[in-house]
Amino acid sequence: MKPVRPDFLAFGRPNFSDEEIDAVTRVMRSGWIGMGAETIAFERELGAFMQAPYVVSVSSCTAALHLSLVALGVGPGDEVVCPSLTWCSTANAALYVGATPVLCDVDPDTLSVTSDTVLACVTPRTKAVMVVHMGGLAMDVRALRTALPVHVAIVEDAAHALGARYPDGSTVGSSGNLTCLSFYANKNLSTAEGGAVALADADHAESLRSLRQHGLSSDAWKRYIEPTKAIVPGVVSLGYKANYTDLQACIGRVQLRRQPEFHRIRLGIAQRYRDRLAESPLPLKFQTGSFDDWHARHLLVVSLPIDRMNRSRNEVVLALRERNVGASVHYMPLHKMPFYAPYASRTPATDRLASRIMTLPIGASMTLVDVDYVASNLLDLVRA
Repeated sequence: MKPVRPDFLAFGRPNFSDEEIDAVTRVMRSGWIGMGAETIAFERELGAFMQAPYVVSVSSCTAALHLSLVALGVGPGDEVVCPSLTWCSTANAALYVGATPVLCDVDPDTLSVTSDTVLACVTPRTKAVMVVHMGGLAMDVRALRTALPVHVAIVEDAAHALGARYPDGSTVGSSGNLTCLSFYANKNLSTAEGGAVALADADHAESLRSLRQHGLSSDAWKRYIEPTKAIVPGVVSLGYKANYTDLQACIGRVQLRRQPEFHRIRLGIAQRYRDRLAESPLPLKFQTGSFDDWHARHLLVVSLPIDRMNRSRNEVVLALRERNVGASVHYMPLHKMPFYAPYASRTPATDRLASRIMTLPIGASMTLVDVDYVASNLLDLVRA
């Protein structure tokens, strides 16, 4: 066996520079670290980047998904269709509002839902469809919109897809749907935690701004800059504590400016993986678009030919981890977890993928030397 690297290679490590550190220092010295001017500026700049008229920042992508359903009026008695191949937040958002998640199948090549897999689960009770742009590959939401009944809303879970483009070439977030983002530690744009909703509807945007702050009629920043307008704000609806902060937003503004740099690095890493793993004696199948410019590449998902191997997918992942490679699995389908079993539907493609797909490390902090180490060890395991 080859020598094991001394440090663990995480599957997605953020890339921070002195510019992010300086931004945090500046905001801390300003005396205002809560939601204020930096947050407003970040929302404006992110909206321009995504070609979205409105952006409302929140505490996480989970909060973004939840508040989007609240704003759309989804509730008890309603059904929300979403893929089983996703993180639990997607389905949990439906449960938070009292609706029923219906777990649908995905396409085996894109790993995302299609109009056909969604329509197979639509009933008269369907109020919304939550689309996941898996790994950073944007699905065709325009085609889905055409196929769906008019009263069914589309919410896009774009936690993986900042900077991705739809099949028509437009930017993810520009569709007019409520599009939810994540700024978690391992995302393409990281502020440690946080999320946002990009959207086109002014009323929904105003509702989200209130919902993230307890349902208040005005937030702390408005009261600070307009001290004579309202002494005590009124609660106009049942809201939540899900706001963003200027400490996070100042990092986000720098990270947003660096997205073209990060995109180039991720593309180069993916293409290096492609070239190195072409040496495999058994075919390794990557998600559609993994090496193309329109893919955001938050994840690099590969499907193993386990029918021709003497190791399971889990054994390969664990063997790589023993060699200090942070390989992972995205995801164990929800319907295979006891809690979500009651919400399952027929998912043959997802069932087949469940034991085959794994995620290779990728991120703007990685080097090509890191890629070569991962590829070399994966090739050893496949050859064996």
